[in-house]
Amino acid sequence: MANPTRHEALALVHEWTQSESLRKHMLSVETAMRAYAQRFGEDVELWGVAGLIHDFDYERYPNADLAADAEHPAEGVRHLRALGWPESVCDAVLGHAHYTGVPRLSLMSRTLFACDELTGLITASALVKPSKSVSDVDVAGVRKKMKDKGFARGVNRDDVIQGAEALEIPLDEHIGVVLRAMQDAAETLGLAGIRATEGSASTPSGVDA
Repeated sequence: MANPTRHEALALVHEWTQSESLRKHMLSVETAMRAYAQRFGEDVELWGVAGLIHDFDYERYPNADLAADAEHPAEGVRHLRALGWPESVCDAVLGHAHYTGVPRLSLMSRTLFACDELTGLITASALVKPSKSVSDVDVAGVRKKMKDKGFARGVNRDDVIQGAEALEIPLDEHIGVVLRAMQDAAETLGLAGIRATEGSASTPSGVDA
């Protein structure tokens, strides 16, 4: 099979995932992965697809209490492999969950892990703003929210820190890369704010919902 297209990945996301917030999370990770692919000189489309698909099975197999080979993301990866998806994407998807035991050997894998939790923290930081706009979020604010243990409890701060370290990028710089990517795609991600008007959406870098 040729590399999967974004259209094929998005079709799987819509088939397997009904939660709008989870879909938006996958779009956010896609956006971050595209930004890093450009930075690293990698395949922007393939990296974007890896980000978009990484949680597509989570709604059906959400529990990390089950055996690691019978839950998210293992079930999803089985489906991707049956479709002939490249191992580079499958390994990256498996590697973003600690409990699979799959090492993050590739740059794609390390980047997916580094972006996953951070996009959630940035989204939460935007939604508590009066404007509910990611454009009003800055790096210092995200760092401050990281220190607040009561904020966005579901976000694993250690993963954010370890992800930046694995990329050998200073944490503030890493936050900045992901934040700017999400700001550029704010309309698509539902983070343009309460004053955004219908019909004004423009989709950067070919990313749509």
